[in-house]
Order: sequence, then C-alpha cells, then structure tokens
Amino acid sequence: MKKIFIVIIALFSLVSCKKTEEIVPEKVVKLVPKKSEFGFVLADFNIVNDTIERGDTFGTLLEEQNIGDRQVYDIIAKVRDSFDVRTIRINRPFTLLRSKDKKHNLEVFIYQPDNLSYYVVDFRDTAIVVYKKIKPITIKRRTIGGVLKESLSETLGNAKIEGVLASKIAKIYAYSIDFMKLKKGDRFAITFTERFINDTVYDGVEELEASFFEYRGKIIYAFPFAQNPNSDKIEYYDEQGKTLKNFFLKSPIKFSRISSRFSSSRFHPVQHRWKAHKGTDYAAPRGTPITVTAGGIVEQSGFTAGNGNFVKVKHNGTYSTQYLHMSKILVRRGQRVNQGQVIGLVGSTGLATGPHVCYRFWKNGKQVDALRLKLPTGEPMTGNNKSRFLAQITPLKFELDSVANL
Repeated sequence: MKKIFIVIIALFSLVSCKKTEEIVPEKVVKLVPKKSEFGFVLADFNIVNDTIERGDTFGTLLEEQNIGDRQVYDIIAKVRDSFDVRTIRINRPFTLLRSKDKKHNLEVFIYQPDNLSYYVVDFRDTAIVVYKKIKPITIKRRTIGGVLKESLSETLGNAKIEGVLASKIAKIYAYSIDFMKLKKGDRFAITFTERFINDTVYDGVEELEASFFEYRGKIIYAFPFAQNPNSDKIEYYDEQGKTLKNFFLKSPIKFSRISSRFSSSRFHPVQHRWKAHKGTDYAAPRGTPITVTAGGIVEQSGFTAGNGNFVKVKHNGTYSTQYLHMSKILVRRGQRVNQGQVIGLVGSTGLATGPHVCYRFWKNGKQVDALRLKLPTGEPMTGNNKSRFLAQITPLKFELDSVANL
C-alpha cells in the first residue's frame, strides 16, 4: 500500500510539472533594426556630419583625416572620372564614416550636392569605389479647402505648404482673379501633389491637379489639360473647358494693393488740386517688378516731369497700356515684349508721394478704366478634346466640392 501511495505521489508531481511548464510563456526577443543611411549601417562606424565651409576642398577634408598630401593627390586622380571634386560647394552637407577603433581611420566619404543625390567614395577596399546615387522620391497627393481666414499666402503657409504653390496659383489665375480682392470668408479648394525624399523629408510641391476660388461671388475652377495628347504643353481651363488665359492680366503687379482708382475728379496729393486721375495706382515696395499685362511693342520709354520713368506698350490696333513712376526702366522703345515680362521696377519718380505704379489703359485711343473694362477672352475647347477633358475632371471637381463643403 505504501508503494502504491509513493507511485501516485510521483505521478502527481510529474503531471504538475508538465502543467507548470505549459503555462510558462516563452521569452520573446525583439530584434531592433539597425539604423541605416546612404546604404550603410551607421552603428558600424564613427560618424562625422558637417557642411562644406569657405576654403574647404575635397583634398583639405581628406588631409584633416590624417591622409598625407601624396596620398590625397593619388586619391583625387583615381576618383575624378566619377566624381569631379571641383564641384564641391559651400553649405552643402558631407558625412565621414570612420572606423570605430581609436584610430578613426576614414573609410567612407559621402557628399550631397543637392537634396536628391549623393556621392560615395569608399576607401575600404584596395581599389577605391566611387558612385552616385539618387534618393527615392515619393509623391503624395493632398487636398485642402474651406474658407479663407487670411491671405492665400498665409493660408498655405499655415497649412505648411511651400510658398511656390501660391505663386503658381497666382500665375494660373492672373487672367481671371485679382488676388488683392480675395476676402475672408471666400471659399477655396486645392488638390496638389508634394515630393518626399525617403518617404519622410519634404521636398516641395510637385504639381497642381485642380483648384477653385470664390471671387466676387463666383466659383472659378482651374484644371490642367493638354489638348494635344502628344504634347507637354499644359493650359488651364474652367469646368466648362473654357481657357483661363485672357488677353490681359488683371494687374501689372502681383500681391499689391490699389491705392487710387480711375476717377474723373481726384484731389492730387502733390499738386493739391482737383483733377482727373485716368489710371489705377498699385502701391508696392520700391523695386517690385512691374509686368506688362499683354504682349506688344514698346511705343514709348522715357521720363517726363509728371510721369517720371514710364513705359507705354501698344498691343494691337485697339489696345495700349502705360506704366508710370518707375524707379528703373528695363525695356527700350521699339522692343517686342511678351505678356508677363518684367518691363520695369516700382518707384516714385515724377509726381508721386510714395512707391507705386500708375497703370493706364487705352481703348481705340481713349483712356478708360481697366477695372471696368470687359476684356477679350480665349475660345473654349470643343469636340473630342472637350469630351476627354470633362471625363478627366469629373472626379477632381467632385473632390474639390466635397472638401470645400465640409
């Protein structure tokens, strides 16, 4: 009986041990990936990150790593076919990967000439290896919209969007929107793409896919489209396929303000008397570029006591424009100019109390108010192009409208 009891106790202990072993969780070891950059595991090296300073050359940087003059000369001779060391420029970053022992011998030199590419000079083998690589680029799509709470530039800046997008939008809408007159509460929506290096480092705006702005109570869309599928020439059209490119730009200065309008009777700030003001004054800092609002021939270019430095452009048999009070004239009489070309800089020459450009407009030889004039527009697309265009923009327009109505 005693033996049977001992056997039972032994069996019970064995089963208990097995159960205990079964409920003990296995130990999980998490492998933390080693950080790598430029194709190297950084933990394997002693790392120096720096930027090129004035006076630095590839040779002097190597000499600082205790590489002798003769050896530096031989290295430069070996790498020059793959890496022109003379192209090194100040303020560009470079990285030294050195051995982790006490000697810190230079093993790899990496130079970044721009944000997208880098050169590698690898000294670890007997034969020096040199190559150039391009960092991977990711394109991400983004749509923003709502109502303007400040200027377009400030709105985009607050959304952490590169300022070049505001300039691009202003250029696209230059024929149909005066951005000085956009006001708080106006609706807008923009779909665009952005570049990211290595999927994380922001590298700016890639392209504008679609947009609309509310202007004077009207929604004005812009969609890029190439009427010739075999051409890279892109123009911008509204939702009906009508070009946004009018014959004249809305104003001769970007992001300025109107300081005085066309008037039959205005008190002149310099002459201190009432007289007609047959132009529109755009106030802007001295030196701001003045662009011609349509292509044509420079009819006059010079100086008068009242106008200061001025330029007058004849566009065709019907229209002419004039630009007054320039600090500097950049074109000459008889010269052909293209729409949007800079023809002078804002100043306060002649009868002017501050820096601005007085923009004057002639139609059939008579001075008229450019802001009230209904100017000629481009023709809309037709046929197969329009069908292809409408199919392309339908989902884009739906996306813009959805965001703006949130």
